[in-house]
Amino acid sequence: MLSLDKSDPAPIWSQIEEGVRRRVASGSLKPGAAVPSVRDLARDLNINPATVAKAYQRLTEAGVLVVRRGDGTYVAESPPAMSRAERARTLRDAAARYASLAATLGVDEGEAADALASVWRKGAKA
Repeated sequence: MLSLDKSDPAPIWSQIEEGVRRRVASGSLKPGAAVPSVRDLARDLNINPATVAKAYQRLTEAGVLVVRRGDGTYVAESPPAMSRAERARTLRDAAARYASLAATLGVDEGEAADALASVWRKGAKA
C-alpha cells in the first residue's frame, strides 16, 4: 500500500499520513475502501504499530479515514479535498527534498528536471 523513505527527514508517521492522503486524492484509494489494520501495515512496513496508529489518528481527525468499531478502518465516503495551500506546501516540501537529493548526487538542475519529466510522462504523478 505504502512505501517509506527511511532517509527522508520527515517523521515516518508523517510519510504514512501524506502517502494515504496522496492515494485518496489520486483516487487509488476510493471512498469506502478498507485500509490495512494498524498491525498489518506496521508489520508490512517493519515499523512500530504506534507510528501507524498516530498517522491513522491524524487522518481520522482530518476526516480522511473513518473507524468502524469491530470492523476496521476505511476511507471516508466524502474525504475532504486537499486545500490549494496544503497542496502547494506539500509540493514545495517534496520539491525541496528532491532538489536536496539531486544536489547531493552532484546533479545539475537540467538533469534533475529531465529525470522528473521522465517520471511524470510515465504516469507516476499520483
